[in-house]
Amino acid sequence: MQLQHLRYFVALARTRHFAAAASECGVSQPTLSAGLAALEQELGKRLVERDRRFIGLTEQGLAILPWAEQALGAVRGIAQAAQTSAQALSGEFRLFVIPSAQPLVGPFGDALLKAYPGLTLAVTAGTSREIEHALHANEVDAGLTYLDHEPPTNMLIAPLHDEQYRLIARHGTGFDDRSGISWEEAAALPLCLLHQGMQYRRILDAQFVRHGLSLSPKSIADNYISLFSLVRSGHFVSIVPDAYAGLLEGVEWCRFVPIEPQAPVRRMGLVVVNRDPLGSMARAGLTVAQQLGDHDVIENFYHPSNHSI
Repeated sequence: MQLQHLRYFVALARTRHFAAAASECGVSQPTLSAGLAALEQELGKRLVERDRRFIGLTEQGLAILPWAEQALGAVRGIAQAAQTSAQALSGEFRLFVIPSAQPLVGPFGDALLKAYPGLTLAVTAGTSREIEHALHANEVDAGLTYLDHEPPTNMLIAPLHDEQYRLIARHGTGFDDRSGISWEEAAALPLCLLHQGMQYRRILDAQFVRHGLSLSPKSIADNYISLFSLVRSGHFVSIVPDAYAGLLEGVEWCRFVPIEPQAPVRRMGLVVVNRDPLGSMARAGLTVAQQLGDHDVIENFYHPSNHSI
C-alpha cells in the first residue's frame, strides 16, 4: 500500500473536491484519481462515490478514514524523530488556533522560535472541533484553545491566559470615559458578534443567560477582523476577549470597556495529544508553553512595563 495513495484519499475526504485535493497534494487531477483507483483495487472496496465530481465517501471509505489519518500521522512522527533532536529541532511547527486565542500566537510563537531557532511556525485558524480532529489525526502539532469549556479529549495542557470580556467601541461614541458597563446595558446595544458555531460565542451566550438575558446581534461574522471593521464604522459595538485589548492597545480609534460583574474565568492555553511517545514537536511546544504559563502571557507580552525588571 503506497502512502501517497493514502494522502490522496485523506486530502479528498478533507476538501471534498478532486481538483482541490490534487492541488493540495501537488499532483494533477488524473494522477490523484489513478492513485485512488489503485487504493480501491488493492483493498477490494469502493471508497469514494463519484460521478464527474465528488459525492461522498462510501461506508468503507468512512471506516478506513481514521486509520488512514493515523497512518499518515505516524509516518510524520517517525520522520520528525529521525531528522531532529532536542538540541537542534528543525522543520515546521504546525499550530491550530481558535479565533479567540489568536492574540496568544505572538507570545507563544516568539518564545518557541527563540527556544528553537531552527523551526518555522505555520499557523492555521479554525474551530475548537476542527482543532481536536486535526490533533488526533496528527495533522498539526499543537492547538491554542479553551481548556475548560468543551475541552478536547485525551490532551496534555498548558494554561496561558485567564479570559475575561471587554466591550469594544469606536472612540467618540459615548464610551471613552466609561470604566465599566453592565451585562444588561451591553445586551441592549447594537452588537456585532461571532456566529454561534464558534465556541467563544457559545460561552458568551451562556454568560448572558446567567444574567437572564439573551443576545440579538445586528451582525454576525466568523472572524474578528470583520467585527473590528464594523465597530470602526461607529454604528456597532462588539464583545471580545480581553486578550484583544492587549493586542490592540494604543490603536487610537478603539476603546475597551470591562463588562461587570466579571464572568467566571475561562482558561485558554496550549494542547497536544497525550500519546506515548510524545512527538518531538509536541514536546517542544508543550515545554515552551509550560515555561510561559508561570505568568499570564497576555499581561507579560503586551504590557511588559507593568512588571519590574
